[in-house]
Amino acid sequence: MKAEIVPVGTEILLGNIIDTNSSFLANQLPLLGIDLYFISTAGDNQKRLVDTLKRAWERADLIITTGGLGPTQDDITREAIGELVDEEIKVDERLWQELQDLLRRYLGEIPQSNIRQATIIPSAQIVPNRMGTAPGWWVEKDKHTVIALPGPTDEMKMMWQDGILPKLRQKTTGEIILSRVIKTFRLAEAKVDELVAPISKLSNPTLATYINPDGVYLRVTAKARGRTEAQRLIAQSEEQIRNILSPYIWGVDDDTLGSVVGELLRANDGSLATMESCTEGLLCSAIASSRESCAYFKGGLLACCDEAKTAYGVDASIIERYGNESTEVAKAMAEAARRNLKTAIGLGVGGSINPDTNSGNAFIGLSSGKFEHTFTHTLRGNHSRMKQRTVYAALFDLRKMLLEEVSCT
Repeated sequence: MKAEIVPVGTEILLGNIIDTNSSFLANQLPLLGIDLYFISTAGDNQKRLVDTLKRAWERADLIITTGGLGPTQDDITREAIGELVDEEIKVDERLWQELQDLLRRYLGEIPQSNIRQATIIPSAQIVPNRMGTAPGWWVEKDKHTVIALPGPTDEMKMMWQDGILPKLRQKTTGEIILSRVIKTFRLAEAKVDELVAPISKLSNPTLATYINPDGVYLRVTAKARGRTEAQRLIAQSEEQIRNILSPYIWGVDDDTLGSVVGELLRANDGSLATMESCTEGLLCSAIASSRESCAYFKGGLLACCDEAKTAYGVDASIIERYGNESTEVAKAMAEAARRNLKTAIGLGVGGSINPDTNSGNAFIGLSSGKFEHTFTHTLRGNHSRMKQRTVYAALFDLRKMLLEEVSCT
């Protein structure tokens, strides 16, 4: 079965909202063995939406729309689907009565415009909406299935789980598509692609590489009759990838560098404190955002100027001798953070970022009772990207040191 998702809404095209619905559905469809080849966004214009749906009809068996099911004049998904399948849209009196009862109960009034949400075409089945006023549609015609879901994400997800997923399972062959994402750092995308070229030639599982702020990701995707077989195929490719890229792999799937570092600290009863300058609190946020961070992260100090660094305990003579941003100062910041917050490990991060040339250097300092290390990394990109890369470089260096400490014990 081939699918196409059609998000509806001019607000998506204008960038006013981010289309998270398509991301959710794109993750769900492979679990049913359904291939998704296109996501086609259409604005609140009936002619353009109908044209978009017609193109989807020509190349997909399953069309899923999200949005455009509200009560206002620009909610035109129902009318567009009616035009697509050449059926007249009419008010369903039973549905309108149920909707009036709902509105009266929760709003105390019945806006007449809500009657649009009680309209239906003959081939449509209503998909109940337990969280809102916009019911969905399930339309089957001429060997095609068209599903209309509301735009609010919580409503869409609930209706998908309760009303759509069980029915789609009955229509699919039992095949599933599973993916595993392997995350690397410190290698260019072209280099990763070159190293895994022999694996990339496989047709099942398939392998794709793509870049993210925290490194280059490899997505291994397998299609099989069952989860066990798909997992076996993925495991074979993952083993090959790890044999090639092991020093650069830091996580998989939903892992973040912050959570991976946290797991290592928890496993060794470690504690961490940070001091950062050029990253403006991003380092602290990346570590503290992990759910269990309170077990190992004592806090972060933000030092945007030399006075703050010295106030936290960095020796002014080090700044005077080596400059306000240097590896020596980063190491002193790590030591001061560890001292102030009484932790096993201190991490200091500074950098010299020149937004005019889109270049700079990141300075990383690590300090514990067992080791002291410093690192310098050359950066490229805009100001925001270089700050992000500095944080990821620092966490990757910390992870490396923690792994080395574990291997030595």
